[in-house]
Amino acid sequence: MTKPVVLLVGKLPGVIGNIARELEDMPIRWLGAHDHGEVVRQLEIEPGITCVVVGGSLDDNIRGDLVSVIASVRPDLTIHVKDRASGPAAMADFVRRVVEATVLHGDRP
Repeated sequence: MTKPVVLLVGKLPGVIGNIARELEDMPIRWLGAHDHGEVVRQLEIEPGITCVVVGGSLDDNIRGDLVSVIASVRPDLTIHVKDRASGPAAMADFVRRVVEATVLHGDRP
């Protein structure tokens, strides 16, 4: 069985790698992106992406741009934007909750 693919979007490429390592127990293939160009590239080359999680540390203008581009390139995807208040340390827990609810146990086909 093919693993579902989740795209993680964050401020620094290293942060994405750390989140994937923290969540390696999950049956997910993680992709990472840190800017507009990389998000577009991942969306275009990986049709298996099931959802996108955007970190809270990105500037609001960048987050808005990314949500817009994701929705226009792949309107079939759910986009989950992490809050700022809980800080970067809460990213892995946020991603875990989103993926468990929407990808692993959700109503996805």
